Amino acid sequence: MSTRLLVRCIRLLGSHSPGVSALPAAFRLPLTTNAPPLGALTLRLHTSTSGGRGEGQRLSQTQAQAQDDGVLRQPERTELDDLIEGAGSAVEVLQVWAERGGTGNQAATVLIRLARLSTTPEGKHNTAEILQDRRFQQLLKEVDTQISLVWNGTLVNLLRSLPQLGVSSGEPALRSVQNEAHWRLRRLSCRNLVSLADSCAGQAHDDQQRALLSDVVKQLELRWTEISEPRNVAMLMGKLGHLSETLMDRLEDKALELAERFSPEDTRRVALALAARSRRSVPLLRALSYHLVQKHGIELRSGLLVDLAFAYGKLNFHQTQVFQRIASDLLPRVPELGANDITRCAKSFAYLKWLNLPLFEAFTQHFLLHSEKYNTPQLCNLVLSFARLNYQPSNGDAFYSKVHEKLDSALGQLEPFLQTDVVWSLCVLQQARPSYLQSVLEPDFHKKLTGAGGSSSRDENYMLKQLHINTTAALECPAYRVPALPKEAFVYPGERKASALQSGLRDALRALVGEQQDLYRTALSTVYGWTIDGELVLNSESKPVPLKDLAAPHLPQAGGTTPLPPGAKRIAFLACEFPHYISRSKDLLGRFVMQRRHLQLAGFLTVDVPYYEWLELKSDWQKVAYLKDKMGKAVAEDMAK
Repeated sequence: MSTRLLVRCIRLLGSHSPGVSALPAAFRLPLTTNAPPLGALTLRLHTSTSGGRGEGQRLSQTQAQAQDDGVLRQPERTELDDLIEGAGSAVEVLQVWAERGGTGNQAATVLIRLARLSTTPEGKHNTAEILQDRRFQQLLKEVDTQISLVWNGTLVNLLRSLPQLGVSSGEPALRSVQNEAHWRLRRLSCRNLVSLADSCAGQAHDDQQRALLSDVVKQLELRWTEISEPRNVAMLMGKLGHLSETLMDRLEDKALELAERFSPEDTRRVALALAARSRRSVPLLRALSYHLVQKHGIELRSGLLVDLAFAYGKLNFHQTQVFQRIASDLLPRVPELGANDITRCAKSFAYLKWLNLPLFEAFTQHFLLHSEKYNTPQLCNLVLSFARLNYQPSNGDAFYSKVHEKLDSALGQLEPFLQTDVVWSLCVLQQARPSYLQSVLEPDFHKKLTGAGGSSSRDENYMLKQLHINTTAALECPAYRVPALPKEAFVYPGERKASALQSGLRDALRALVGEQQDLYRTALSTVYGWTIDGELVLNSESKPVPLKDLAAPHLPQAGGTTPLPPGAKRIAFLACEFPHYISRSKDLLGRFVMQRRHLQLAGFLTVDVPYYEWLELKSDWQKVAYLKDKMGKAVAEDMAK
């Protein structure tokens, strides 16, 4: 503290005293904003007043030479530095120090060298002995007493190295290093500041460390434009992005600027950082995807490809060229992947609604060959992924045989929500056994599911899934009898705002039947758990008939009591929106395939109204003619069966 006060007084004398020229040369300080480090000033004062000509004087002269950007050059290498660097073990390093001694900066260099040696297989066993060594304790004391002589880069590396050596956070030397780093924070170069941020991110365990980390983040928020290395941007986004929204925003801007220079590994780290915080930065993801696809000659490792698929799936970001690159690179390596990588990749592509048949066929083959390596959660994720995409393996009998073999004993041990998901997915794939249905339709299971707590939307979703399972038991398993879901457990989706396709379909139905409004229904919630966008009943002459008095067993209120006229057909219109389809395909997702199958088994003729066909219809009469044509085809196909 006294040294700092002396330095301040010298500055004031140098700027205000008329007799400044009479001061000794060593006491004159340049009136610039790029002040040399405190260690340089202290050593300069010491050597000029004592007249010493040792190594400390040479170091002070080196420190006094500042670069234009304010970053000081390292001192000249000495014989001691060469001996420290050449030592092959911790014992040799400590022996060199004991025989030679040195400055505080060299003591810090010795500690950094010891930390590097401790990471080798031989050094890991000697760490405890090093901490107890008297020479090591002398090193810590030397650094503590001469901390102002340690150079900035060495200081930052030392702060990382001491915890690696097992030095406790309460050690005076470590506290001294932290305080000095905190004091010099504004004078650190951008490179040293980034390195300090990297080391602080994993060490913020007490108030002092958290205060240092907080100030490091603030400095980076102010100096983010100085960052020029892509790997530093990727590292900071991964380690500090969660601490500051402002810093994350600025790092995203910097990443967008440097995207062309990103290596595949940098791209992976940035994508995972965005996924971890659910930050769907579309411009940045597009730039990263573009430059990744352009790197044709670089082989991407399997773990990187799986991580990219996970990040894109978590962010629901679709980039077909990247997916194709991932699939083509992964396909020949599938036999080398582990069960966890297979399920992660399959689950990610299922979230993205992207189906690559050769890749999923390879996933199936991997499971058949290594089924014993798949644990129950991994098997469940694989089944859920296949069901979402409605993927049926070519060797389905062998695949489902192994699935049933594992699930027979494990299904009842799953938590209620996952068990419901698995049974529902098997219903989609038409592989649900009666024992599976019974396990989730038991009254006790229903109580567990409703009593588990959670958001209302989640509860409604799982109640609907139970209703779909109940429908599967009733319509697709003739041998199944009990138990069945009680009527009071039926949950129907609430009214939602109609989409443009649904509104257009309703208007077209209204125009189709004319003024008589009881000839059609729209937005129907059925006892099967599915919503029908429009309903008509056509008589034997394909004319709409009034619905008011007709029996409607598919409705919760059951409608009237009059049975359908002979030869009448019940038509269900289903609006097939863009999200209902597999990406880049006209194939429906598994959920909507099961919806169509259930309604057909319930006696409906289903009329799909795909969004891509509806968008081509420009006038009302075209839409009416389109519906008439679709109904005619549905009736003709039914008669041809």
